[in-house]
Amino acid sequence: MEIQRLTINDYKEMIRLWLTAKLPFKPKGRDSREAIAVEMKASPDFFLGAFEDNHLVGTVIISCDVRKGWINRLAVDPSYQHRGIAKALIVESERTLRKHGIRIFCALIEDYNVISKELFKECGYVEHHDITYFSKRDSDEV
Repeated sequence: MEIQRLTINDYKEMIRLWLTAKLPFKPKGRDSREAIAVEMKASPDFFLGAFEDNHLVGTVIISCDVRKGWINRLAVDPSYQHRGIAKALIVESERTLRKHGIRIFCALIEDYNVISKELFKECGYVEHHDITYFSKRDSDEV
């Protein structure tokens, strides 16, 4: 398995993987080819893919707000799960964020997603029960 930066040329495979992994997909908004291309141009280091035999089997999108780094859209093809791919993507995400001066790493995980919660705990993340997440969106596609 090899982890490398993704480019817009990987877009179709990214979407295929997200759908296979049952990640929500906003094709008319933040996940459109155009929106992803803009983000990739602004932060090319923040789109990582795990490849096995030139086949995309895992993805992660990193973001940061200058103080904290966020691990987003972590997905592994179900037929490749339980092989350490997600952990490797988390480790590489942290390394990339450190390179950009970030030292706090975060992930938002739905409460029902016990597998992801356990994965992040195994990677040293602490679950906070005293935080309530709020968001405001201009549309359902962002």
